Amino acid sequence: MIPDRRAFIRANTQLKPVPHVPEISLYGADESVPLWLKTEEELETIGLPPPYWAFAWAGGQALARYVLDNAGNVAGKRVLDLASGSGLVAIAAAKAGAAPVVAADIDGFAEAAISLNGEANGVYVDVVVHDLLDSAASATPRYDVILVGDLFYERDTAARAVVFLDRHAAAGARVLIGDPGRTYLPKERLTRLAEYSVPVTRELEDLEIKRTAVWELL
Repeated sequence: MIPDRRAFIRANTQLKPVPHVPEISLYGADESVPLWLKTEEELETIGLPPPYWAFAWAGGQALARYVLDNAGNVAGKRVLDLASGSGLVAIAAAKAGAAPVVAADIDGFAEAAISLNGEANGVYVDVVVHDLLDSAASATPRYDVILVGDLFYERDTAARAVVFLDRHAAAGARVLIGDPGRTYLPKERLTRLAEYSVPVTRELEDLEIKRTAVWELL
C-alpha cells in the first residue's frame, strides 16, 4: 500500500492548467509522467485504484467552465460536487463564490488530490470520502446546487445517480450536469444550458476535441 497519498500524487503527476479552464491548475497525469504509463495490473500491485482523479474529464471541464462563467448560479450557495475526482468542478464553484463547497468521492486518492488541487488554486473544499449514492435520505445534508461532471458512463451508477439527484431536486436543489455524450445520460430528463468544444487526450477519448454539454435536471 502507498503510505503517503499526497507525496505519491506529487511524485507521479504534474501541476498544469486545465485546457478548457486555464484559470485552474490540477495535479494530473500525462504522457510525460510515470502514472500515465502504468498498466492496470501495476496499479493494483501498488494499491492504487483506477486514477480517475488524475485526469480532467470532458464533462468536468465543461461544467467547471460554465460555473466560472455563470458564477451567480453558485455564489453564496451550498454546493455539492458529486463524484468529484480531481476536484475540478468543486474548485470552480469555490472560485465562483460558493460556500460551503463539498466534494464527494469514494477514492481516498481523490481526497488527497482534491486537497492538493484546492491548495494549488487558493480555495478550500470540504472532502467526503463516501458513496453518497448509497446513503439514506436522512444521512445526506441538503444542498442548494449539486454539480455532476461525467458520471453517466456506466448503467448501474447512472441509475443510482438519478435516484439520488431526483431526491435532492425534490428537496429544492438545482442539479447541473456536464457530459460529453455518455451512453447512460438521461437526456429526456434534462434541458441543455450550454455546449463547448473541450480538448481531451486521445488516450481517454475517441476524439481530441469532445463536444460537451452542460445540462440541468428538470
